[in-house]
Amino acid sequence: MIGLVLFALAAPVAAKSREKALTETLRTYAATIRWGSIEQAEAFVDPEYRLAHPLTQLELDRFKQVRITNYNDTAPVPVNDNEVRQTVEIGIVNVHTQEARSIIDRQVWKYDRKAKVWLLSSGLPDITHKD
Repeated sequence: MIGLVLFALAAPVAAKSREKALTETLRTYAATIRWGSIEQAEAFVDPEYRLAHPLTQLELDRFKQVRITNYNDTAPVPVNDNEVRQTVEIGIVNVHTQEARSIIDRQVWKYDRKAKVWLLSSGLPDITHKD
């Protein structure tokens, strides 16, 4: 009985902790993308996704050819307790041609209960896609 009461009391605390971790993760990831630190941004990507879809040298070179000028994120939309989706408009400028454009990045974030961290399960933004 006491264990059930403790679990009932701990559930809201765990949810608050998860929400705080999500807020901090999204804020830090946004700042990382804004500063163009793709190698650092890759650390937010789910390790299983990175294994299945490793960044190629060509993709890294493409990121080096652009500067992020805008990162306009919407509020994350919960799918369930351990998954949220977020849509972000990212403004980019080609450093060689000065061509400006924007892309839409549809992010899926999942909570890793063991590590107690949010991981990006949709991969890094596709800067080759034109919206």
